[in-house]
Amino acid sequence: MRRRPAVPRRVTGGWSIFVVRALARLLLRVAGWKIVGEVPSVPKYVLIAAPHTSNWDFVWAMSIAIVLRVKLHWFGKHTLFGPVFGRILRRWGGMPIRRHERANRVADMAGQLQRADSMVLLVPAEGTRGYAEHWKSGFYRIACAADVPIVMGYLDYAHRRGGFGPTLMPSGDVNSDMRTIRAFYEGLAGKHEANAGPVRLQDERE
Repeated sequence: MRRRPAVPRRVTGGWSIFVVRALARLLLRVAGWKIVGEVPSVPKYVLIAAPHTSNWDFVWAMSIAIVLRVKLHWFGKHTLFGPVFGRILRRWGGMPIRRHERANRVADMAGQLQRADSMVLLVPAEGTRGYAEHWKSGFYRIACAADVPIVMGYLDYAHRRGGFGPTLMPSGDVNSDMRTIRAFYEGLAGKHEANAGPVRLQDERE
């Protein structure tokens, strides 16, 4: 029997999930946020989270994902995953990391993506809420190593809209791919614009 192709994993469950989705939808509506774009049809991909200038970015990104029933996987400081909230955060896709420990997270996450039937890995490309002179290349290297596409997720505070942008299959030509990504994010405003650095990787050639 031919195996049916995997589809993007959706958040499913009983009445509790229904209530959480209703609350997320209400929160977005009260705050004036509009969801834009279609959920990608590919089963697994790296989702860029940008611009990233505030803790509120996570709230709005998760709310949008919950409303669209998209299961996100994301990194968080291990101190967040204590006995009280750890189980909840893991249920909602959280993966604890110890930032001071040396680890090849690119290879680890690429391996997880390759083994999974469906997986959406959310990566804040800037790597910090403060100003950075360039984006971190982890999102690009993970996608290349796992042979999965990059999806340009975004939050635009100027127009209170967020969601899914274009899908890009990385070619290995960093300069060419980043020109495409840069063109999409041009003009999108973070909550604290002074914290938004240039959309550029350190690996790019001048």
